[in-house]
Amino acid sequence: MTTSLKVKVWRGKQDGAFVSYEVPRRESQTVLDVVTYIQRHLDSTLSYRFSCRVGMCGSCAMTVNGVARWTCRTHVSKVSSNGELEIAPLSNLPVVKDLATDMSEFFDKWARGKGQFKGTRTRHEEFASVDPASKARVAASAGIECIGCGVCYASCDVVTWRPAFLGPAALNRAWTLVNDVRDANQEERLRAVAGDAGCHACHTQGSCTQRCPKQIAPTAGIAGLKRLTARAALRGKL
Repeated sequence: MTTSLKVKVWRGKQDGAFVSYEVPRRESQTVLDVVTYIQRHLDSTLSYRFSCRVGMCGSCAMTVNGVARWTCRTHVSKVSSNGELEIAPLSNLPVVKDLATDMSEFFDKWARGKGQFKGTRTRHEEFASVDPASKARVAASAGIECIGCGVCYASCDVVTWRPAFLGPAALNRAWTLVNDVRDANQEERLRAVAGDAGCHACHTQGSCTQRCPKQIAPTAGIAGLKRLTARAALRGKL
């Protein structure tokens, strides 16, 4: 193991540049540890985002050696074989400064894809009963652990080519809700994800599924939305 790391970090906004730093190598060191060391010991002006440090919040996602990752769960030993690292902000999102991106567009697309649950019961009624073994619930459960980190969105070439595309996270959220028997917004949601920027724009490259830190398969959910919207169109509901 080398005694130090050569780290190139993106500085500035969209039109910034990489700046090089030398960071001491530590045992069990994560990429977030490296970024934190630079900010605390080498350059206090470095901007980045993190919170939990244990893979629960997703806010520390960055591009490491060209791949979007959670930096808190990415060990240097897994991504650097020659003692070098390149750390940049997530792709497909506006850069606020350095490694921090503006997530507004990402979450706005969740809203445009009707990613809000709309129930049919009031607080005065009994809770709705959902069979955990039902086909719909199993389908929803496969995608429900998404925490909105943006790794899949940053990894999606279709978002790069077509910025209006809702993206894998928003469509995965829509998929979990169309399989929620308690939700009352199904037809409106299918209309929202059936347009030119919706599920049919997906090229099924699978980058989102390959990169998801939660082992979710947005590609599978998007394929399900394609089937549902096609059936709804044939029935004249779209």
